[in-house]
Amino acid sequence: MLNTETIKKIEDFVGQKPRSVDEISKHINKSWRTTDRYIDEVKKDFGTLETRVFREGTRGALKVVFLSSIEKVSHSVFQEHLEKSIFQNYKKENFAAFDIFQHVNDKHKHAWIKMGDNESKAGRLSEYKEILEQSKKQILFFSGNLSFVNLDDGKTNIFQVLNTLAKKGISMKVLCRVDLAAMENVEKLLSLNFKYGKEIVEIHHREHPLRATIIDDNLVNLKEIKEPTGREKELSKKTFIFYTIKDKDWVGWLTRIFWKMFSSSIDANKRIEELKKLKV
Repeated sequence: MLNTETIKKIEDFVGQKPRSVDEISKHINKSWRTTDRYIDEVKKDFGTLETRVFREGTRGALKVVFLSSIEKVSHSVFQEHLEKSIFQNYKKENFAAFDIFQHVNDKHKHAWIKMGDNESKAGRLSEYKEILEQSKKQILFFSGNLSFVNLDDGKTNIFQVLNTLAKKGISMKVLCRVDLAAMENVEKLLSLNFKYGKEIVEIHHREHPLRATIIDDNLVNLKEIKEPTGREKELSKKTFIFYTIKDKDWVGWLTRIFWKMFSSSIDANKRIEELKKLKV
């Protein structure tokens, strides 16, 4: 069974220099297959490892493992600019998801617009349910205050969708604010851990401008909200814009952004423990 001691042993070993799976298996005294599974688990759950396969598809294929910190988050000037903007801004109003969407090839993206007082009334939930249900192993959430766990339009209840995914063992990691205003939502989602007796949901406190969902490193769904201004020839109703991206490079980039934030932020349980010390 993979434990913290083995994880540290692997991370320290590849931290010295990139290693093959065979080298790591000998170092931790496990079979190649078990070691490869361990690496995938650490990569999925902690985001501290990255892998590259050389000569893929041949009998001489070589899988190399290294610390994710070795690899830059951004691989182009556009991504570097966007990364800087994301880390410098904390409010969703200060960052437009369209700025990501515009750089993605048309073959790997689509967008749609909904109008309504909230997402439930905008008719968004059935589509969001379909996106969530595509997951086979893990979902990463960039959220504000986790209010989406309460969305229910009478046909689709998002918390029940998340409950079903948790029952299937789908891992969920969340970056959001963990404060007095969001605490009820945070505790509601964390209750799934108690219900199923294992840590399926992990939440870290972090303020950021993104509202996005990453499915299995394969798909990103971003949300942008435009408030009505009342000005002539401008938006007269609250408008929700949803962007879906399936481009491997951009999905990978947003995944790395997530793990960079997640690894340097505070666990929600610790925050809640401290918040409960506050008295009215």
